[in-house]
This record gives sequence, C-alpha cells and structure tokens, in this order.
Amino acid sequence: MIVYSKTKYDFVRDVLSNEIDRAIEEAVKERLGHATSPSEVTSWRNSMQYMSNALNDPDIPDDAGVAIEYRIPQTAKRIDFILSGQDGEGRRNAVIVELKQWSEAWPTEKDGIVETFLGSSIREVAHPSYQAWTYACLLQDYNEVVYQGNIQLSPCAYLHNCTTGTGLLDTRYSNYLSQAPVFLRQDAEKLSAFIKRYVRKGDRGELLYEIDHGRIRPSKSLADHLSSLLQGNPEFRMIDEQKIVYETALKMMRSADTGKQVLIVHGGPGTGKTVVAMNLLVHMTQAEKVVRYVTRNSAPREVYEAKLAGTMRKSRITNLFSSSGVYTDTEVDAFDALLVDEAHRLNEKSGIFQNLGENQVGELIRAARLTLFFLDENQRVTWRDIGSRDEILKWARRNRASVNELTLSSQFRCNGSDGYLAWLDHTLQIHETANETLEGLDYDFRVCETPNELKQLIEERNLLSQRARMVAGYCWDWKSKKDKSKMDIVFPEHGFQMQWNLSEDGMQWILKPESIEQIGCIHTCQGLELDYVGVIFGSDFVIRDGVAITDAAKRSKMDKSVQGYKGMLKKQPIEAKRIADQIIKNTYRTLMTRGQKGCFIYSADSETREWFKKRSRRNQEMVLLKRDESEVKRKLALHPFTIVGPEQRSTRPHIVPLFDILLSAGQFVEGDSANDCQWVELPETFRWQPGLFIARVRGDSMNKKIPDGSWCLFKANPAGTRQGKVVLACHHSIRDMDDGGRYTVKIYRRSEGEDPSDFGTISLVPCSDNPIHVPMRFTAKQATELSILAEWLAVIG
Repeated sequence: MIVYSKTKYDFVRDVLSNEIDRAIEEAVKERLGHATSPSEVTSWRNSMQYMSNALNDPDIPDDAGVAIEYRIPQTAKRIDFILSGQDGEGRRNAVIVELKQWSEAWPTEKDGIVETFLGSSIREVAHPSYQAWTYACLLQDYNEVVYQGNIQLSPCAYLHNCTTGTGLLDTRYSNYLSQAPVFLRQDAEKLSAFIKRYVRKGDRGELLYEIDHGRIRPSKSLADHLSSLLQGNPEFRMIDEQKIVYETALKMMRSADTGKQVLIVHGGPGTGKTVVAMNLLVHMTQAEKVVRYVTRNSAPREVYEAKLAGTMRKSRITNLFSSSGVYTDTEVDAFDALLVDEAHRLNEKSGIFQNLGENQVGELIRAARLTLFFLDENQRVTWRDIGSRDEILKWARRNRASVNELTLSSQFRCNGSDGYLAWLDHTLQIHETANETLEGLDYDFRVCETPNELKQLIEERNLLSQRARMVAGYCWDWKSKKDKSKMDIVFPEHGFQMQWNLSEDGMQWILKPESIEQIGCIHTCQGLELDYVGVIFGSDFVIRDGVAITDAAKRSKMDKSVQGYKGMLKKQPIEAKRIADQIIKNTYRTLMTRGQKGCFIYSADSETREWFKKRSRRNQEMVLLKRDESEVKRKLALHPFTIVGPEQRSTRPHIVPLFDILLSAGQFVEGDSANDCQWVELPETFRWQPGLFIARVRGDSMNKKIPDGSWCLFKANPAGTRQGKVVLACHHSIRDMDDGGRYTVKIYRRSEGEDPSDFGTISLVPCSDNPIHVPMRFTAKQATELSILAEWLAVIG
C-alpha cells in the first residue's frame, strides 16, 4: 500500500508550497486509518525538502512517479521513497531511497550492523545499505508485478543530516554498499546522478500504480523451506531487528568460551523468532558447533521433522531438534548453543509425570555455553508454563551467566499488522491499547453468525492453498479419541458437529489434507502458521456488559492446561483466577494470530459475537460483499481444468493461475495474494509462456467475442501496441455494467488529437449486440489512472 503517490512535478510543488507534510499526514489518516506523531510529521517535512532538492534536475523527468511510505506486502515495514520511470534503453525501473535523519554512525564488529544515536541513547541498528537492499529483496519476493515483470529495483540510502560518513562507508560494509550506495548531506548531486541512471523517462507513476495494486505472492512457509535452509540456501533474508538478534547471537557465541552467555529475545506472533532460530541453527552447525533447536511444545518439532524426512538421516534430524525436558542430567556446557523457541512454554519439572529435574530454565542454561530464549509472555497458555523474563534472569544469575536482551517487532504475521495484534490485546482485554477498532487495517477479520458459516469460509479458503484450518478453545471433551463414531464439538441447534484433530497424526495433523475436516486446539497449532484460521470460542470466554468474563471451570476436564487451578482456587482464589484469566485470554489471542491473512470467529454466545462485531466495526455492506464473494468462490470450483496442488507445482512447470473476473478486482487491483487462486494445467493446444492466466469473464458486453461465463486465456502485462486488442483494464472511476467493479474486459482504442501535443482519448469499447453497453472514454488526465492489466488471447472453456 502506497500512502502518497504523485508525479515528480506535483511532489516538488507540494514541497515548495510547504504542503508536503500535511499531504502525507492526511494520506496516512485516509489510507491507514490512524494519526501520526508530531516527530514523524517533522521528519517528513525535513526529509522531503532534501529529496526535492535532489530531484531538482531537468534530466529527471517531471512525469516520473513518486511514492512515499510504501508498505511492503505482508510485513509492517515501509519504504520511505520510490521514484519510477524508464532508463535510456526503455527498461522499467524503481529507485528505492531509504531516508535517515542520523547525523553520525559508527561501525561495529557485527555484519551489516552500525551504531547511531537514536532517541536518548546509542543503539545498534541495521546499516542503511543493508536495510534498503533487504527491503528491495522483500518487494521482489512478495510483489508479482516486480517478480514477473522484469522490473529493476535500485536501492540506496540518503542520510541528509550526516556529513561524516567514515563509519557508514567502512570497508567491512563494502558488500552492502555495492548493493545499495549511501549518499550523505553533501551528496545531493551524486544522488541525482544515481537516479538519472535508472529514470530517464517518466511513466506518470504507472509502475507505482501497478506495484501498489499488484498481486501479492504467497509468503514463504518456514516448514516448506526448512530443508533448503538447512542445506545453506538463503531462503529468508533477515531484516532490521532480526539481523541485529542474529548478529548479536553469533557474537555472544564467540564470547561463550570466556563465560556462560544468555540472550533473551522478546517478540510476539510473526516477528520472525523461529526464522532467526533456524538461521542460527544452520550457521552454527556449519561452523561445527554443537547446537540444538529446543521447544517445549512438540507440534512445531514434529512438523519440521516430518518436512525433513527423506532429505537427511533420521539420526541427524533427531540431533537438531529436541524437547525441553531432556536436559535434567546433561553435563555443564555439553552444548555450544541451545536455541529455545517458545520459551514461555517451559515447565518447572520434566517427564510424563512431571517428577524429573529441578527447573527446565535452569537446566537449559547449565547445559550450554550460550542459551538463547525466544520469549512471548503473552503466549503462556497452560498452568505449568513458567517461562518468563524474571525466571530466566533468576537462573542466569545462579549460573553466573552474562545476559543480553533484545526485542523483535511484528513483521510477518497478520499481514504484518501491529495494529491487529494491538487490537486483539484491547478487545480481549489483556491490556488497553489505542487500537479500539480495525478501521484502516489490511487484515481479513470476520464474525460469523453460525458455526456452519465459519466452516464454509475456511473450506473455501482451503481450496486456494491448503493453508486454512479451524481451531477452538478446549471446552469440549475429546470423545472421538477412543470412539471414532462420536463427535466432539456439537451445536445441535445448527446441525453442526465435528471432531477434534486426528489422534493418529498427533501434532502433525495440520499437515494432513484431511485435517480440514477436524478442529485443532492450542496444543496442536501453537508455533505454526496458516493463511486463514477459523476460531470457535468456548464458554470459557464471554462478554457481559462490555467486560470479558473468563471461567476455567468451563474448560474440558480433559484439558491439562488448567490442571492445578482447583487446588490453588481453594488456597489462593484471587491469584488462581488471575492466572486462569491470563491463560484463557492468551489462548484465544494465540489462536487468533495463527492466520497470516485472515481470522474468522464464532461464539455461541450472541453478546460475545456482537462485542467482536462492534469492536471490528465491519459494516453490513462489506459482510454482504464477502458473502457474494463466497458464492463466487463456490462456483469457481466448477471448471473444466485440472487442478495442481501446492506440493505438485515445482514438478509441473506449465501451470497457470485461475481467477474469476468478479474476484480479480481484489487480486489484480487491491493486491490480494497470488496464492489466493487455484493453479491449473494449461490445455495442450496452447503454448505456455510466462504471465499467462485463465479467468472467467461474466456479462454480455463482449458477447460477440466472449460468451457470458466463458473461461478465457489472458497474458499479463502485455507489451507493444494495444490498439484494437481485447484487454483487461482497471480504473478508479470504472463502474462496469457487467459486474459493477472497477475493472472491465473491452476492446482498446486510442484516438490521437490533431495537434501532436494533444493526447486525444482512450476508449474501452464493448463488442455486444446489447445496446445498453457503450464505450468508456478517458481523457489525458483520466488515463493516468488507467491500467491495462492483461491482453485477452482466446476463449478456452
């Protein structure tokens, strides 16, 4: 999503009129739905003045596109400034500029890390070149327009307040400087020269528009790419705080010979804790260190081990992963490093009967020279969970270990939205935040009126990527564990009945295609990720008069997560209720953050449903639109093509995505995920080439060429002349009569004006025997927002 988008000419005018900061601030309110801090407004005012000076060169075209504050898809990170156009050979380019207010920076021993004065102290941060380069890599990875369109990204950094670049330009950063050069205060002309290398001809922001509305490629699943990662391939580039944690851990590893080390890394869902842990596992293993990845929860370990099966010896896999309860008798410093993920789930005792050892936190610190704890205290979900900052510090002191603490911010979960996580904390009444509603947040959250509606939504999403599942609070007995004929979660009034997750598959149930027919719980999904999650609230959490009421007694008697509650309730009732309240709220918070793209919920309690609807503030028009979308997706499943599942795509090269034009407004225009579609085999009568896709065209505006409901073959991002061709186009002002959307399939006509400087008009012409359809015409100004997304090739079904 781009906050501010104009041409260079208009941007410079906004700066000259001293309106640029106000324009960006208003755009943030309109597009992101929140206010901006005074310090950020001041930084825009200062930085944009310097950028305007650098662009004040007649060789940088006035109609080059300018974008400010572009949010990188599926992350919480933003690119400060982008300039788009073409180079001297006609290649499409986007120059990425990372802007910094720093006045000075100093080198460190850590790769890609510098020190600078931020806030009230000197802090370690990613080098601006490393940051700009990794942001460009993320854009390349996630945006399909960039990935498939042969778009060149040219990142750089501009530190307009910094005059001494000794630290930044140190030779140890040469590799990153070659990827993304740094320009200092006195380098405005050099920055201009850099930009002119890539932008010699303007495009009136066409490329920026395509990027902003382009399809989003699916994010990488750690489990699916684990094997490649362990073979040393750079599957995940770490950004910002991730890089700092990674380099700090490696430095502490080097220092561990002189004394025991403990690193505590705080981070909520989607901050990349496990990605950092796996990258460290790879690096340390390659450096011949004795290292293990440790979790108390077996679900992620079993999934990772299943994904690695067949790629390496089972003994090696076993040596890489372990539970947290096997270190009760381990010798001191037997391991170089232990990487403890989900450290909040650690227990005091170990063993089946919880009768072994003294304390898992202490045992892990004692067993390794470096123990790294990835911690999120808001994910404590059982009575026995003792992992906390205070507990780790206590045992670190007892073992005379040096301690370092770092924090990761939200990046890759819930569409990279810190706002959704803050909204959850506020709505579940974990703690108050400023996020009282979901207005302005790019995350698909819905409240369902029935469990059947929830199940239907999840099944539809699962057709797209096999990454949608249902979960629930543990308020129903697991009857089907012993009797397969029995149902567990039952709502008789809705005719709804389902079973808990597959007992024979244990913690690997989430990998099984048939698990869409079961419901998971907190014990089988924590530490794992989905595209969409459907959450059923039990009676342990309800809203009464705006207050969240939790009751551990409503949990199933089979749920061991609250064992100990009744005993403490008799002796310390206030403390028992406080802990139980925290566990229940954390459970639903964890369940509601498993989905990267969306979360759908159902509660049998009507007051609770109304509370979530009010807090999410989703209007009825949107709900109806989504229901219409669901109907289309059901129809989309009926087509004559052979579907290719995610696991087969690497071996079936000649496959193409399949869309319904009624839905493709979201996927071509709104930037929805390219994974939100089926992939099918291209019929043998057509030659495969990059950019092909199949789409269903509805309506009769083109019925002389394309019958209503036909499946057609299209070529994305068509090159060459468009005159007389049938194209798929989109425009903000289009209200197509076939479907009412901002996109349309029509014949492209361009009429030149008599004067060479006269743009003339562009027309999108129907080809129909129905007289109600008339051409859509666009003037020069209107045409700047017209995008030709694809060329129609043939009707194929």
